[in-house]
Amino acid sequence: MDIYLDAFIDYLRVEKGLASNSVNAYRHDLLKYLVFLGGKNISRPNKIERKHITDFLFLLRNKISPRSVSRHLSSVRSFHKFLLREKISSSDPSGLIESPKLEQKIPGVLSFEEVSRILKSPNLHNHHGLRDKALLELMYAAGLRVSEIAGLKLADLNFEVGFLKCKGKASKERIVPLGKFARKYLIRYIEKARPRLLKSGSSDNLFVAQGVKSLSRQSIWKTIKKMVKKAGIKKKVSPHTLRHSFATHLLEGGADLRSVQEMLGHSSITTTQIYTHVNKRRLKEIHSKYHPRAH
Repeated sequence: MDIYLDAFIDYLRVEKGLASNSVNAYRHDLLKYLVFLGGKNISRPNKIERKHITDFLFLLRNKISPRSVSRHLSSVRSFHKFLLREKISSSDPSGLIESPKLEQKIPGVLSFEEVSRILKSPNLHNHHGLRDKALLELMYAAGLRVSEIAGLKLADLNFEVGFLKCKGKASKERIVPLGKFARKYLIRYIEKARPRLLKSGSSDNLFVAQGVKSLSRQSIWKTIKKMVKKAGIKKKVSPHTLRHSFATHLLEGGADLRSVQEMLGHSSITTTQIYTHVNKRRLKEIHSKYHPRAH
């Protein structure tokens, strides 16, 4: 079965253009699936039955969360669809299996005042601080994923029209507005701080560390953690929290869901709809806090 897994992984990487993190997640899930099938002495796709998959999922339910079980099932489904498409197997045994019911996880968001405190945290008197200021302003202005920020090139910015080009999941490109403040601090960073960080080297990457190294996702996460602490915010904040806050604040300001979907790069509007639930929750909190008859 390993040969079919290798073919599927190549398909994900080459034809689907998935990022290495996504490809590795598929590989991780499917290796467990193949080990399970090996324990049942199944070595050919046409021998796999629906019961084998449900038994595999039942085994997982005792070890991992329903959300992780659902992800494993999604990997197994994609694998079997590939086998059917390539005529390696004659049927898809995963077709009628239902995903486990999941509680809708509402993302944590920051208030505009909390975001403002984080954005004011970098020290603008040194080149690292100027870089961090531009980074944070851009993350909040454009709602980018941390992997998208880390992958940005100088050529992706267009200051004349005030947009940037971003490559998201499955290498899907989208155009996102920069905003006045992000544009202002990006220009300052590029003109004053970036040359000092690069020293005598050169790089295509927008955000760089000392020398010609691009700023890694881990470094971006550490920067955000440091600025959150400096701002005195006790909430658990990750790079994705700024993305969640970007979307929530847009909707609170009156943006329509389709526009937010496009800016976030969601392939389905169902994913974006989670932010309408965030909005309702925040409205309820405000009502409870300020209405004289709510207590």
